[in-house]
Amino acid sequence: MRLTDLLHPHLDGVTTVVDTTRGGLRLEPYLHLPPGVALHCDDEQDERPFGEGELALLSYGPDAELHGSENAWRAVLARMQPGARALIVFGHHVADLPHHRLLDALVAHRCQVLRAAPLDYVHLHAGAVVARTDELLPSHDFFGRSVPSDGHATALRIADEYVFADLASRSLRARVLDLERTVEEAERARGTAGQDGIADRLSAAVREKEQLAAALRAARDRVEVLQARVAMLEGSTSLRVGKALVSAARSPKRGAARLPGELYGLWRGRRRSAAPAPQSAPKDRAEPDVPLDGRFHLAHRALIAAPRDRLVLAGVLTPSTAEDFAADVVVNRLLPHDGRLLVQRTDPDVLVVQLSACTGDGPWWLTGTGLAPDLDRTLAELLAETRALGRSAVLWRDAPASAAPGLARFAWDAVVDADTGVRLARLDPAVEGRERLREVFRADSTRVRLARLARLAAAPDPLDERRVAVLAAPRDRTDVARLVGQVLGQLHRPAEVVVPDPTGLDELTAAGVPVRRGQPRAPWVADWTDLTEDRPDTLLLDLMCAQEYSGADAVGHTPTADDYVFVPSLRPLLVRRSLHLSGTAPDRWAAQGHRLFAVRGKEPS
Repeated sequence: MRLTDLLHPHLDGVTTVVDTTRGGLRLEPYLHLPPGVALHCDDEQDERPFGEGELALLSYGPDAELHGSENAWRAVLARMQPGARALIVFGHHVADLPHHRLLDALVAHRCQVLRAAPLDYVHLHAGAVVARTDELLPSHDFFGRSVPSDGHATALRIADEYVFADLASRSLRARVLDLERTVEEAERARGTAGQDGIADRLSAAVREKEQLAAALRAARDRVEVLQARVAMLEGSTSLRVGKALVSAARSPKRGAARLPGELYGLWRGRRRSAAPAPQSAPKDRAEPDVPLDGRFHLAHRALIAAPRDRLVLAGVLTPSTAEDFAADVVVNRLLPHDGRLLVQRTDPDVLVVQLSACTGDGPWWLTGTGLAPDLDRTLAELLAETRALGRSAVLWRDAPASAAPGLARFAWDAVVDADTGVRLARLDPAVEGRERLREVFRADSTRVRLARLARLAAAPDPLDERRVAVLAAPRDRTDVARLVGQVLGQLHRPAEVVVPDPTGLDELTAAGVPVRRGQPRAPWVADWTDLTEDRPDTLLLDLMCAQEYSGADAVGHTPTADDYVFVPSLRPLLVRRSLHLSGTAPDRWAAQGHRLFAVRGKEPS
């Protein structure tokens, strides 16, 4: 919630807002006060009481230099007279707010809290509107509407709501404590098990295995050479002559008689072996179809030499998943015969093994089932190679774990229990509806699933492609207020706002939206120069849904209200940054090959 959304409903009857905050906090750019309400700054030495028609601004937070001291806001509460109001902004997070200390001061000075809500700012996390009163004021329901009643009924409502709220908060606090305790135990167990040591030992075992395999191959080659030499010696004439002489010497009577015939046979056989080939033999025989050396070359389309600006993924994936992932990241689909070499050559950011790729038809079928031990061994080698490169290995469990129970025995850095998401291009907007597209875009799209992998691997986030820069040129306070309200009200919040002069836009910066001069840096640009136009809170969300569905270079409206179709011309509302900076007129975009996609102009917010 914005500060103005919390404050303005309680300005009825207020003519003066007094800023009593101390330290470095400046709340004026956040207020956007309506006409008839003046803003004054309180003098530090002023002890004038606040009466009816006045509202004081207070701050309370952990940083005394920014939010002021605790004694300062307590002194302001003491100056409040019946009918006066105050807005307290908190620098504490809601879960860390020391409300027990605040309650003591409010009760002591007879102040009632009218409404409290979280705030979407970097250094202000919550706010509360209080009123100085001598009688109990009516409370508000869940939607902020006043509930008129007499004093006793109001007190009963507050007391009952306090009991139920305390009951709910106790269960939530207990749940948080249990989760924190579980995380601590898991971390201790992981440290005790020595996962890093296991990985190191596994890498050492793999290296030792490779060394032993190389030694075994060398020994086999040596044996083959020796066997060839023995065969050559056994077939040599010198050895056969020697054998004949030794036989004749051992039995002179019979051996001496056979010796001349054996020697003559050896001589005739040697001459036949040395004779040239007959002239009728063909001169050019078919050569065996083998490479010149024993190496095979691997060709893969993802092997490129360029700086990495996208997540590089190697995976055991189904064909449909690989196709969906390839729309947002670089995908190297591994096969059993080349997976290890591909991991070595591409050095992926993360290795993903999809469970459904191991249970359905495909080259990795039966992996992890115990029925294909050679595939299990190949997968283990892939994981070992990935860990040797210092990369993460993730099991994407998009099917029941019982389908491939053997996969659980491998050492994974993370396990994702979810489907692979929905690619927006596979949906039918006419059937699914605009609301379904928004839901998939924000929570269930393939790009959202891949963003989780990118955070795990510390790689470029695919969601960065959804960043939008808003171009605006506010001329006065009214334009500034409209710009801030439209930007912070968007369900798909812009990544930056580019203006000629950032004066008065401190609230955007405090809400985490950078305000800059110069050229936009986000991949997409939305021109909001005309601040008199009404823009629904779903505008950027619908435009980005249409872009991700179509892959277009520009998205906008047409006079005929075309919806989810490619068109030759349109009024651009969302443009690719490179196209925006090119300076080409919109009426020439289609002629230059740029894709233009139209969405309906008016949609309910």
